[in-house]
Amino acid sequence: MRYMNIKGVDKPISRLFMGTGDLRKLEEPERMMLDAYIRAGGNAFDTAHQYRGKELVLGQWLTEQKNREKVVILTKGAHHDDGSPGPRVNPEAIRKDLTESLERLGTEYVDLYALHRDDPDVAVGPIIEELNVHLEAKRIRTIGASNWSHKRIQEANEYAAAHKLTGFSFSSPNLSLAKPNVPRWEGCVSADEETCGWHSVNQLPLLAWSAQAGGFFSGNFTPDNRTDEEMVRVYYSENNWERYRRAAKLAEEKQVSPIQIALSYVLNQSFPTCAIIGPRNPEELDSSIQAMNLPLTEQEVEWLDLKGRRLRND
Repeated sequence: MRYMNIKGVDKPISRLFMGTGDLRKLEEPERMMLDAYIRAGGNAFDTAHQYRGKELVLGQWLTEQKNREKVVILTKGAHHDDGSPGPRVNPEAIRKDLTESLERLGTEYVDLYALHRDDPDVAVGPIIEELNVHLEAKRIRTIGASNWSHKRIQEANEYAAAHKLTGFSFSSPNLSLAKPNVPRWEGCVSADEETCGWHSVNQLPLLAWSAQAGGFFSGNFTPDNRTDEEMVRVYYSENNWERYRRAAKLAEEKQVSPIQIALSYVLNQSFPTCAIIGPRNPEELDSSIQAMNLPLTEQEVEWLDLKGRRLRND
């Protein structure tokens, strides 16, 4: 396993986060996957208040294993429509969601706390001030933003600096080799070229959700197969099929799979990145670990993303 550091967290953080979106109960298959991830050196879990039962299941497992201090928890709050209709990115929602998340997880603090959505109509000042209250109380170790534009993150961090407060130390948008035509879900943000450039300049860590583009590079999809309406809507485009062709070509050369190339692309950016994964079995976990350890050159990353040329023949 490879690790990185995020300001405010005193533990190294595995570059593969275990997602909890499919963690509906705690039975033998779920325990097997969680145990396999820990044995592989993983220590970071992604969850959210909006995932409802997932925090409870993760908390139950942490209690059973008595390993809270050995792991890193990322949870998120202030999601739209979580308990009430419409945007709810405000101090009251943050307070409510964080309190309930801590209760569900059975812990006194979370290592990383992110706002799950943004509401550009809300000023950044009261949001940063509220989050700093929880930092001071040690209910949160560090704060970040999921699905915020880099411009809003910059604005929030400038406010924090001007008022001697702590700003965002990480961002968690979608980042994948396949570029979405439209947001996969309402209010979602994907890291475009400008966003990646901003992250490169600022070296702000990016925790990528849907890093493998919903399995677009798995080989289960073709331009003619349009049965999965969501995949067609979000990822089917000529440019993405060209990215798939290039990933397949590079995978053949490196004797790996296209989906491993796609994950390696996310983990070989010019700024610190982690990938949130959701393996369904130990084999998929092993595949992700192999991809994490697969180096790509800057030229290969750019070529996969339809920029520039590789030094060898295309």
